[in-house]
Amino acid sequence: MPERRSPTLRRRRLSAELRQLRAHAGMTLEQVAERLEFSVAKLRFIESAQWIRPNIGDVRNLLEVYGVTDEREREELLRLAREGRQKGWWQPYSKMLSATYTTYIGLEAEATKLLTYQPLIVPGLFQTEAYARALIQVTPDEASEKVLEDRVTVRMERQQILTGPDALSVWAVIDEAVLRRPIGGPQVMRAQLERLAEVARLPGVTLQLIPFAIGAHPGAGRGPFTILQFPEEADRDAVYVDNFAGELYVEERAEVSAFHEGFRHLVGVALSPADTMTFIAGELANS
Repeated sequence: MPERRSPTLRRRRLSAELRQLRAHAGMTLEQVAERLEFSVAKLRFIESAQWIRPNIGDVRNLLEVYGVTDEREREELLRLAREGRQKGWWQPYSKMLSATYTTYIGLEAEATKLLTYQPLIVPGLFQTEAYARALIQVTPDEASEKVLEDRVTVRMERQQILTGPDALSVWAVIDEAVLRRPIGGPQVMRAQLERLAEVARLPGVTLQLIPFAIGAHPGAGRGPFTILQFPEEADRDAVYVDNFAGELYVEERAEVSAFHEGFRHLVGVALSPADTMTFIAGELANS
């Protein structure tokens, strides 16, 4: 089973702490960069958690500039830097995955709760291998067969966090269109419906469906999104959005709150989990 401890979350937390320390020190990016003979771009890179393996020396130098003398605080931040240098289980596949997607996998690995709205396709954590393959094969980039298969493997590996004593809690809202689009053909879709019914019975999963009969609803005309929540209060919620313009994260509190509010509205118009199960059972009976 993939390791639930993620270097991605450690890097994110370290970057946030360093941003705060600079703010408390009353220093601008330019002032810090000049003191350490860094480029401003490098410092922005560090503060936005884009580093892959934090440089321990750079972190020590930043702590000196910010006047951090408390040994316990210094050691905690250096520990985050050391743990942030470790490799996640997905590292062997990183060359065929976007940097943003690997960041998402890393955050997902240590999230305690995931709230997702998917209006067109089955959430990745609930997909069968055949369904995932049918989706991945129509991606716009011209990837080799091996790369496509590795992407399928990664998606299947991710799903292991749904079970076990440390299982991820997932609350998913899907549109009826998810069930109507015959991705992979009738046999693949029937197996996918069975898989949805199976995961919906997991203790940590809540699945709700918005039927066509509802008509217009708060998610109509809006794309999919996923909210990630973490066990430590210091690790703020993040929102992952994936569309044709690219993948992005939303981390500003006000914007994240707007996604939470939108998700609450979607939950309010969707069928209850029990009625969703009945709906899926009816689709299976008719397939």
